Amino acid sequence: MQLTSEDSIEISTFQWPTGFYADAGHVGLKKTDDDLGWLVSKVPAAAAGVYTTNQFQAAPTALTKETINLAHQLQAIVMNSGNANSCTGVQGIHDAAAMQQATAEKLGIAPNLVGVASTGVIGEQLPFNQINQGITKLGLTKTASVTKAVLTTDTHAKTITVQCLIDDQPVTLTGFCKGSGMIHPNMATMLGFVTTDAKIAGEQLQTLLSQTVNQTFNQITVDGDTSTNDMVVVMANGQAGNQALTPTHEDYPTFVKAFKLVLSHLAKEIAGDGEGASKLVEVNVSGGYNELEAQQVAKAIVGSNLVKAMIFGNDANWGRVMQAIGQTTAHVDLNGVSVWINGIQMVKDSLAVTYHEAAVTKTLAQKTVTIDVDLNAGKSTGTAWGCDLTYQYVQINASYRS
Repeated sequence: MQLTSEDSIEISTFQWPTGFYADAGHVGLKKTDDDLGWLVSKVPAAAAGVYTTNQFQAAPTALTKETINLAHQLQAIVMNSGNANSCTGVQGIHDAAAMQQATAEKLGIAPNLVGVASTGVIGEQLPFNQINQGITKLGLTKTASVTKAVLTTDTHAKTITVQCLIDDQPVTLTGFCKGSGMIHPNMATMLGFVTTDAKIAGEQLQTLLSQTVNQTFNQITVDGDTSTNDMVVVMANGQAGNQALTPTHEDYPTFVKAFKLVLSHLAKEIAGDGEGASKLVEVNVSGGYNELEAQQVAKAIVGSNLVKAMIFGNDANWGRVMQAIGQTTAHVDLNGVSVWINGIQMVKDSLAVTYHEAAVTKTLAQKTVTIDVDLNAGKSTGTAWGCDLTYQYVQINASYRS
């Protein structure tokens, strides 16, 4: 295990928390690779979710939101890639419900304990017979195969396992997600799943997820597009044996830190794996009027196509950063802004400072580029993550259905 900066929290090798199982298989929704899978808890688990704000919310997304909102409880989530079941009308609604029902029957549980998640091409009807046959073949294993079954244009599975002590009991949090294009969460433009054996009430879990998402998944962008299908779902089955976590629990801050670590890691994994991306970009804003404005500015910078192109071209053009700041409605000291790229100061008091351009150009060629900005308008901070804009992004999306 690798000890993090939080002494009571460890990043571990991938493993499912106590009482969780998973499996995946190939049913032909994609040409190759697994494209159907599930997550299953031994017992009903507290559940929480956040969902895309795109007006054309896909049938499985709407169904899962409705299911979780009933009692903040799930025992399983069935998921597929290769077909989004979005913009598919009444038939799409029926197919999402049929996936839920088929999964419930296979597991011998109530349908209202099953969530459904789909991702892939929009506007094509779901081949339910293939899905149904695949569900009957899924088992209860401890493999990580489901983490790959949801991938579309991703280059790799995105996973993390974190362990901490709650009431002197080892608690495990394991998360995975998919996301590479259509990334501009509000919420959530990806599929993300977090499992934990901690004991926490569903409503409390929902509050924690909603709060943490604003600092993590909602602070990444790849292309400014918000998808129709996406969600982040958390399940907590209480099998670790701890006392129920509430804000007054002595170890609640530890769990919150571990939870944020999971979501932050997955968010950065998505940003770094943006379609065609060659670099991960992190923007840190200080001197914000308030936290909301600091986050707004950070995301505006990382989401600017001019900034993204600048970074791809290793061009030390700090004016791109200034224009991105100026496009926001945030409070800014117009005569007091400072900008650093990979630790090299380029702007002070909103004016250029002497720097070696060759040094900045060289540092921009690194796999990770960090931009620090001081707005000099307050004491709040914000962070956002994204990637550069490459020729390959256009190539990938020009042939997405091919």
